[in-house]
Amino acid sequence: MFAVGVFFFGKNKVKSFDISKWSSFAPVKDLTTGSVLKRIALFAIPMVLGNLFQQLYNIVDSIIIGNYLGKQALAAVGASFPLIFILISLVIGFGAGASILVSQYFGAKKMDDVKRTIETLYIVLFSSAILISIAGYFLVDDLFRLINLPEDVLPFASTYLKIFLFGMFFFFGFNGTSAILRGIGDSKTPLYFLILSTLFNIVFDLLFVVVFKWGIASVAYATILSQAGAFITAILYLNRTHPVVTLHFFKLRFKKEIFKKILKVGLPSGLQNTIVAVGIFALIWIVNAFGTDVIAAYTIAMRIEALASMPAMSFGVALAAFVGQNVGAGKIDRVYRGVYATMALTVSISVIISTIALLFPDFLISVFTNDATVIAIGVSYLKTVAWFFFIFSILFVYNGALRGAGDVVVPMFITLIALWLVRIPASYFLSLRAGYVGIWYGSPIGWFVGMSLSLSYFYTGRWKRKRLV
Repeated sequence: MFAVGVFFFGKNKVKSFDISKWSSFAPVKDLTTGSVLKRIALFAIPMVLGNLFQQLYNIVDSIIIGNYLGKQALAAVGASFPLIFILISLVIGFGAGASILVSQYFGAKKMDDVKRTIETLYIVLFSSAILISIAGYFLVDDLFRLINLPEDVLPFASTYLKIFLFGMFFFFGFNGTSAILRGIGDSKTPLYFLILSTLFNIVFDLLFVVVFKWGIASVAYATILSQAGAFITAILYLNRTHPVVTLHFFKLRFKKEIFKKILKVGLPSGLQNTIVAVGIFALIWIVNAFGTDVIAAYTIAMRIEALASMPAMSFGVALAAFVGQNVGAGKIDRVYRGVYATMALTVSISVIISTIALLFPDFLISVFTNDATVIAIGVSYLKTVAWFFFIFSILFVYNGALRGAGDVVVPMFITLIALWLVRIPASYFLSLRAGYVGIWYGSPIGWFVGMSLSLSYFYTGRWKRKRLV
């Protein structure tokens, strides 16, 4: 009831737009003027920090689970991720599509269209959250059996995911709001609320698992509570202070023509996410064949890899907003300069991260578990894959540029090729010859193919004809 009440909160709703109102709202950034490197860096830094806090939560979460609930519980959370990703991937794609549309409308200074896009997106997100929560609850056990999840892990995974799914409403609401804010150049406000969510999540995990000893279910409850708190607080704040990003539940208007545009750019992104999610599902099926120790080690390695990829992902998202605004403003020369500047930053960061992972692999894995077998397997992953982190940095940069321009179909097919025609077959066949280590080699092979295709397509210049506004 409290959450529903929030939708009516806020009397300062802006009904018509004057550009002066936007310039007076400090977090909103016009990315079509000024120094390219400075604009992208300053816009990306809050997202880097936000994602850092998000990964910090994931890492602390895994450390607590691994050290207090055991490797079966750790493997259960790791096995749940691809199923969560499958269930949410299409809708997250719609959110990404709406963010691109918002950024281009903002670059073109069409403020009423920005508002209509936001309202339409919220309706899609909330409706989808309800459907996914219900459908996912009944599909969980069958999906886990489909990937041959070990019997000692299945009860933990089923309990965790069934509870987690009931937080979809808050998850979609918060992530949709963050995507919208980034589309209009505001990357700071989402950071503040993400930090709040992360800190509460860590506190709840420690309280529920370490102090109260409530088990794996409490980990899911901690996530739901922290996401709900962040979303509700964000809406309370934005309804009072923001000139356009407000949420009044019964005043939302669905615009069919806006939805079609969101669908045009969001459906390929959503399908791409779904392709990736099902691909991860397939990889987990391959990993599961090697037992609980390998699943637990893979879960830890994925946490570290996610942290390593986080700067590149954040800069890719920042670049998408930068490209979207500059394409909307017709400033194509700034797009190229933005790509080059982002490339230099992300590759430099990835080299530093790779060096750390290669020098201290034992320490990084042992933070999560004291199981010697799991540590040895996790170390083998880092020693194999960390050399190639710079490749996915380049991949994220070019994909971000293409999505910001509204050219999302080609990246979808590139993802399909790199994942399904390269990485998964390579992981499977190499695992038959080299064991679980063969799975590790599939990752850099897939990244290299995806990077090569994205880079080649970008320099054809065809994305210039894909602008939405």
